[in-house]
Amino acid sequence: MNNYGNRSSSLSPSDTMQRSPIEWAELGCEALMNKFKPEELPPDRFHYHQGVFLSGMEKCWEITQNPAYYHYIKSWVDSNIRADGSIRKYNSTELDDIQPGVLLFNLLEQTGDDRYKKALDELVSHFESWKTNSSGGFWHKDHYPNQMWLDGLYMGGPIATLYAKTFGKDEFFDMIAAQALLLEKHTKDPVTGLLYHGWDETKAAIWADPETGLAPEFWGRSIGWVPVALLEMLEHNPAEHKDRATLIQILQSLLEAVVKYQDTATGRWYQVVDKGHLADNWLENSCTSLFAQAIAKAVRLGFLSPDYLEYAWKGYQGVIDTLTFDEHGGLVIGQICIGTGIGDYAHYIARPTSENDLHGVGAFVLMCVEMSQARG
Repeated sequence: MNNYGNRSSSLSPSDTMQRSPIEWAELGCEALMNKFKPEELPPDRFHYHQGVFLSGMEKCWEITQNPAYYHYIKSWVDSNIRADGSIRKYNSTELDDIQPGVLLFNLLEQTGDDRYKKALDELVSHFESWKTNSSGGFWHKDHYPNQMWLDGLYMGGPIATLYAKTFGKDEFFDMIAAQALLLEKHTKDPVTGLLYHGWDETKAAIWADPETGLAPEFWGRSIGWVPVALLEMLEHNPAEHKDRATLIQILQSLLEAVVKYQDTATGRWYQVVDKGHLADNWLENSCTSLFAQAIAKAVRLGFLSPDYLEYAWKGYQGVIDTLTFDEHGGLVIGQICIGTGIGDYAHYIARPTSENDLHGVGAFVLMCVEMSQARG
């Protein structure tokens, strides 16, 4: 155990009903703090696995003001940012490696250290030359030509919006809103209202429908990234922005569709969202956490009726009901799908699960922090 995780919980591992959402968030943070020194968080590069977990931790710090969380985040970032502000190791052609830049804004504000501004400038500059399909949509990764993935909106949306707001670069508001509109236009299913995992305009990807270029399924976590990203964007997008009303409508439409597929018995959502009736489909905790977080936050920000909180609380409790503790009393979050590319139904169903996976714990902490601010 390292020094960052020595703060013990005031509650024993029994009786989960006694814990508040913010206490669950703290236990989630501490589960990984106790497992990894910040500079050892995998993988060994600037990447969204660490980024989503530490984004959850940052939101937890905003509420608790526990200095251990701030110093853990800062230590990880500082292990990746050199003295001249350059980033030690990342892939500048993958949206996944742009996402952790969201952590730099608070560190810049807290410290005034110009290294963080230089790193942000470097990361965001890549958007200006990002490879696009013929419609202008960002490639998800350089080795996936012309492919737009739902995940990409979370990887690029919040950092672009925060950069625009912080540094007065209004063109980034327009750029990232255009990506959101294009993604929704081409991935939304008119029957279910759900979004397919990806779209290849050229229809060349092995998974692409030969007529539409669409991925074949609605994968839970990929859909979950979209409302989480939209809400981050809408928090910082100007009230008068030309695309704001459309972004709100996309958010509302998606969440209204998602709640129809919540499992009534457990409150959770399935790995392949619309096929809960199939015997080999399974309930998954990271997508459930993202959906619950987004629903509760949309209510808090006034984009959904308070009636929708019922779905968020049911999803939250569904995840809580699956939690266990290890022999040291540490929280164990399981039933998390590991990182997953685009494929058919069998591909998603066969994906392994993990315990205390970085993006799974990150999604869990994001949910718990948001539920701590919900009423009722």
